[in-house]
Amino acid sequence: MKIGIIGGTGLYKLAGSEENENMSVDTPFGAHSKPITKSKYNKHELYFLPRHGEGHHFLPSTINYRANIWALKSLGVNTVISVSSVGSLKEDIHPMDVVIIDQFFDRTKHRIDTFFQDGLVGHIPFAYPICKNLAEQLYKAGNNITDNIHKKGTYVNMEGPQFSTLAESKFYRKMDMDVIGMTNMTEARLAREAQMHYATLAMVTDYDCWKEGEIVTVERVLSNLTHNTELSEKILQEFFSIIEMKDDCGCRNVLDGSIQSTGKGLDKKLKEKYEILFR
Repeated sequence: MKIGIIGGTGLYKLAGSEENENMSVDTPFGAHSKPITKSKYNKHELYFLPRHGEGHHFLPSTINYRANIWALKSLGVNTVISVSSVGSLKEDIHPMDVVIIDQFFDRTKHRIDTFFQDGLVGHIPFAYPICKNLAEQLYKAGNNITDNIHKKGTYVNMEGPQFSTLAESKFYRKMDMDVIGMTNMTEARLAREAQMHYATLAMVTDYDCWKEGEIVTVERVLSNLTHNTELSEKILQEFFSIIEMKDDCGCRNVLDGSIQSTGKGLDKKLKEKYEILFR
């Protein structure tokens, strides 16, 4: 399998991987976050992509999400695991816990989150935004490594780069949301349009700002980041040792019947530009 791993700060490759090679890909949407590191682990081809760039140079709103997903797709990747830091919105989800996300709630305002443009119109089903099969495999792997793992959770995708106000944090808690982050729903939308399996391994660093005495700061996040990076690596290593992916989830034929544009509007040049989505 060719598997893409989109990581945040500190996660650029998997310990024990072999044949590490940095790669760049030309995309119709400009430059992707660099570098993509190709490696092998337990017979699987891995493609690590740091969403914020090496050295963390891109804000959540300025990441070129389309180029990132397009680059992975063009390399033959059909499965994407996102490893992401999040804040907890629940009493029973603690810092350094792991959450396997099953739903998203979008609060972003300044992002392009679709490939459809230039006269190509599509409407995809997105009620269940995570690949169920991939999420189940991640949970199984995580549960073999740590007891502090939650099988499901709703991820609020805020805009950032600022953290929440207290009023916002309390509102999300009243709405029964579980964790909050700044990146993953945009990735999930594009991965679905690209007919890829996508799941999120959410690593909890803080309590956002709703918990008295626990206001989130960069220092607080970074203090838990090393532990979370090491834990995510162990979970991924376990995942690649037990993976038994099925292809009956529907992720790879989501565009069947979803494209609305027909006739002259779909000229040869447009078809060639977007051919990669239909692979």
